[in-house]
Amino acid sequence: MSAVVSAADVRRSRVRLFIVTMLFLVTTVNYADRATLSIAGPALSKELHLDPVAMGWIFSAFGWSYVVAQVPGGWLLDRYGSRLVYAFSIIVWSLFTMMQGWVGFLSAGAAITVLFALRLLVGVAEAPSFPANARIVAAWFPGNERGTASAFFNSGQYFATVIFAPLMGWIAHDYGWRYVFFVMGGLGVIMGLVWIKTVYGPKEHPGINEAEFDYIKEGGALVDLDAPKDDLRHERAPEAGSGWDHIRQLLSNRMMLGVYLGQYCINTLTYFFLTWFPVYLVKERGLSILQAGFVATLPALCGFIGGVLGGIISDAILRKTGSLTMARKIPIVGGMLLSMSIIACNYVDGQALVVGFMALAFFGKGIGALGWAVVSDTSPKEAGGVSGGLFNTFGNLSSISTPIVIGYILAATGSFNGALVFVGANALVAAFAYLVIVGKIERVVLKRSS
Repeated sequence: MSAVVSAADVRRSRVRLFIVTMLFLVTTVNYADRATLSIAGPALSKELHLDPVAMGWIFSAFGWSYVVAQVPGGWLLDRYGSRLVYAFSIIVWSLFTMMQGWVGFLSAGAAITVLFALRLLVGVAEAPSFPANARIVAAWFPGNERGTASAFFNSGQYFATVIFAPLMGWIAHDYGWRYVFFVMGGLGVIMGLVWIKTVYGPKEHPGINEAEFDYIKEGGALVDLDAPKDDLRHERAPEAGSGWDHIRQLLSNRMMLGVYLGQYCINTLTYFFLTWFPVYLVKERGLSILQAGFVATLPALCGFIGGVLGGIISDAILRKTGSLTMARKIPIVGGMLLSMSIIACNYVDGQALVVGFMALAFFGKGIGALGWAVVSDTSPKEAGGVSGGLFNTFGNLSSISTPIVIGYILAATGSFNGALVFVGANALVAAFAYLVIVGKIERVVLKRSS
């Protein structure tokens, strides 16, 4: 009997590994496009005569529209499926990224207005991306691999800086900040075309064999998630309910509210890194823009390593204990407490120590960034896109608040000290949310609407 099982294991295809690699690559490009403004920011702000408050508002433009478009983006995913909506999203956000390079040819006032508008449009276009990631992981991965898969694609946000921050810093230094947008936008369009040619659901993918399909389905993968709606109408009819009713039920769930608060605080660290961190290195620590691009890679690399390690640790705890709650909470709480080391940067002078504490903080943040695994674990099967969109709405409110709050702190104090305390305090609140509010982690079962 064991020989039969072993033979089945050998025959099993590994298409899901290709799928999560594509999610990782797209997420890397996604975050690189978000970070274009932070790399171009010092030169752009000097050319357009922008003060810290104005830069804070421009940094936040992406977040306003990204947050507002989350739930509609999730609805589009539930209605039309992840593959096509995601492909459209990638290509459109990349075109808007390219267009940002042209604002330098406008007068200062017009350039600020157009740049703000283009950042808003990038936010709308990117809105379906992470809910789609969560849906695809839920469809392709059994429960005991979901933490690692989610952590792997999510670690693309750090890898984006490892790969693209030096590249964008070099482009900005040698060719001018406009070309940062042209190059990254063009790369995104190519990625969108590759996506549409290679990514399918488990039931439609030409490369998956029966052994892998049975393995992921028996392990809890929601293989029908992106099946044609006509095929599932008879299955979903008894559970039918409006999207607003699904949202109401999710918002009345204490576990989900704790998860939402935790993600908001975790993303505060993300958006400090994506917006003000290069400016911190240039303005507070005296680096050139080229040096800042390279220095930013070490914390990002540590975040990437922590992100992959957090998923591995989480799934190992799950296999050992059988407790999903312990498996997700231990890395999240531990990682967030470690992230508070960012505050130590206020008490050291040497650049090596500053980078070291930043690296330690983002290593912890990487370990704790398991929110999307929790979404894949908890989302109701009939509202996976809406659930992911709602989660990302709350999480990315920090994309609005973080750059603005830090901009005002800088304007009021002339220093980043208060900003780093603000970021570290958010890490503490995230740990509290998972320890005290979340409770048991389990899949939400929606009640039938009356």
